[in-house]
Parts: sequence; structure tokens; C-alpha cells
Amino acid sequence: MEKKRKHLQRSQDASLLLQTSSIFAAVGCFLLAAISWYFLEVSEPLPLLLCVLGVIFGIQFVLLRRLPEHPLAYLLTNALGYVLVFGISLYSGGVASPFICMFALFILSGYLIKASIGNLYLAAAVLYILLLLLLGPGFGSFENSIPLGRESLFSAFVFLFFLVILGSIFGKKLFRNLHDLYLGKEEMEQKANEKEMLLKEVHHRVKNNLQTVSSLLRMQGRAVEDPHTLSQIQSSQNRVVCMAMVHEMLYMREDLSCIEYSTYVQQLADYLVKSVKGSDTDIRLRIDIPEVELGIDTALPLGLLINEAVTNALKYGFEGRDTGEISIALEKEDELYYVLRIGDDGVGYPENMDYKASKSLGLKLIHNLSRQLKGSVIRDLSKRGTNYIIRFEEVRQDPFHSMA
Repeated sequence: MEKKRKHLQRSQDASLLLQTSSIFAAVGCFLLAAISWYFLEVSEPLPLLLCVLGVIFGIQFVLLRRLPEHPLAYLLTNALGYVLVFGISLYSGGVASPFICMFALFILSGYLIKASIGNLYLAAAVLYILLLLLLGPGFGSFENSIPLGRESLFSAFVFLFFLVILGSIFGKKLFRNLHDLYLGKEEMEQKANEKEMLLKEVHHRVKNNLQTVSSLLRMQGRAVEDPHTLSQIQSSQNRVVCMAMVHEMLYMREDLSCIEYSTYVQQLADYLVKSVKGSDTDIRLRIDIPEVELGIDTALPLGLLINEAVTNALKYGFEGRDTGEISIALEKEDELYYVLRIGDDGVGYPENMDYKASKSLGLKLIHNLSRQLKGSVIRDLSKRGTNYIIRFEEVRQDPFHSMA
């Protein structure tokens, strides 16, 4: 609906401009005919042709007012106008006639209607000028009707007529359109800046709210004595922190559409190691992620997936020891797909274990999150410990996904 309204507004503006130029051209042709006949003593049929051209412009004006949405009649009058301009040019010096500049007004009016019409008028004008060049001055009975010594005055009046129409109508309209364009550009930039500030504020508040949830979970964990329940609360807290980190990085960036993922994974992995194993652990992190930027729709589920894989490795992969290595590597396979290789050199779990039958929430989340990323999970059995190869694609939209 908005598109139709804007198209109608453009059509109305173009029609009003063409009406104004038509009535100005009609009056100008009659004045030029009178000046040529009474003051410059131009012989017939040049003044008569100028009057006929004025009548044509007058008919154009009436048609544009009565039938603004039906330009066919207007185009026919323009065709007659082209023939008259060609005839006037023949009687006023041929290819050297100043009246050739009138072709420019027709071309401008054609582009106002449609680009293809403007191109057609331009091609027709070029053909007419080439024809005038081939015919030469004084061709047949088309002798120059302007008396000797009056050519300069006739040219001055023609150019004055042309400049008045071009400057007072098309020039003013062009200036007004440029002014409106700059105002619209400034308004759009202001709205974009406001939207960016609001979006930053949203990310900041989401991050603060998630940190509040994390603090509440930590406080709740202090009152829990059962180790299994405490572990579940800590895992939930880590998931909340994982999401909060994404919003914090988006808040800190100029580009709010994506985050630099290598920095995010490094910060997330460091946090998880200290959270699960403490600050004095000998667990090594080997992170190989190039400079890649991912949008929030991909960064969040992928971050949660990495969170589950690293947390599982820290909890169960290095059971009974404080040394080991966790590797995380991300590479872009092609224009659409990425490959994530994540794992540890710990004890691993049985090859025939089915994640669907497992009671491990983390294992189920890894597979469900990979589906959310339109990807697949393959366990890499060629390496020691638990290692995954996850092939996924970047999520372009923001639909609601369920991880259940």
C-alpha cells in the first residue's frame, strides 16, 4: 500500500511539472511568434509554425489536466511537437538553428514519464539533428526565414525562452528534489542512529538481566547441599553467562549485526575452565578460529553448543586428573557452511552410546543445537577422548527455535 502511494505521488508530481512546462512553453511560443513577426520581421511560415507549436503545447496542458493517468494522447502531441520543431529548425538555419535546443525539453519531459520514453525521445532527437545536418541550410524550399542581421536577436530570444523554461521550471524542481533528498537522508541517518542507540540499549539491558539471573542462580547454589543439584544449577548459570557474553560483545561493537567469534570463544572457554576446574588447573586450551564474524542468530546457539561440549569435557573427560587439553577449531568450508571441530583428550565415553537414550542434558543439547544451526554432528573416533565434527550453516533469519 505504501509503495502504491509513493508511486501515485511521483506520478502526480511529474504530471504537475509537465503541466507547468507545457503552459509556459505555449505562452513562450506565442510570444516568440509575435516578436519574430512584429519586431524581427521574420517572414512566413516561421511565425505560423511557432503559433502552431504553441497550440500543441496548449493541448498538452489540457490533456495533462484532464487525463493525467493516460499519457497516450500526450505522447501523440509530443510527436507532433517534434515534427514542428524540426520544421521550425529548417526555416531558421537548419542544423545551426538555435531552436534545436527545444529537443532537450521534450527529452526531459520524456524521462519524467518513463526512462524508456526519454531514451526514445533522445534517439529521435539525434536522428532529426543528423537529418538537418544532411539536408543542410536552405534545403529545397526551406529557406531561412530570418532576415540577414537579425539572426543574433532571434537566437537570443530563443535561448532566453529556453533558459526561462529550463531554469524556472525544471531547475527549481531539481533543486527542490535535491533539497528534499538531503532532508530525507538526514532524517534517515538520524533514525538509523536512534535505532542503533536503542538496539545497543536493548543488548545492554538483556546482558544486565542475564547477569542478574546468573547471580540469582549462584546465590541459590550456595543454599544447596546436594552435589548433583548444585552441578545442575552451575551448568544453568554457565549457559546464562554464555548468552550474556554475546549481548555484551554486541553492545561494545560498532556493528551490531555480528560479533568477532574468536574473541568470544576464547573468553567463554577461559570462563568455563575457571568456573568448573578453578583458577589453578592445568587444563590447556587450543583454540584455532580465524577472524570470522557471526550474527546473533548463529552466535548464540553455537556458543551454547561450545559451552555444553567444553563443560562435559571439564566435568567428565578429565575425571580424576587436573591436566588435559581441549581443542576448538572453526573453519569456513564454503560460502554457506562452517565446520566446528571440538573435543578433548580425556577418557571419552562408549562408542555405542545413543544420545537420545542418555540422561546427559549436555549431550542432548549438543545434537539439538546443531539441528537448530541446520547442521549435523559426527563423533570423531580417530582421536582420543571425546571429539565432534559439527558441520553447520549460518542462520540468516530470526525465527523462534525450540531446543527441546
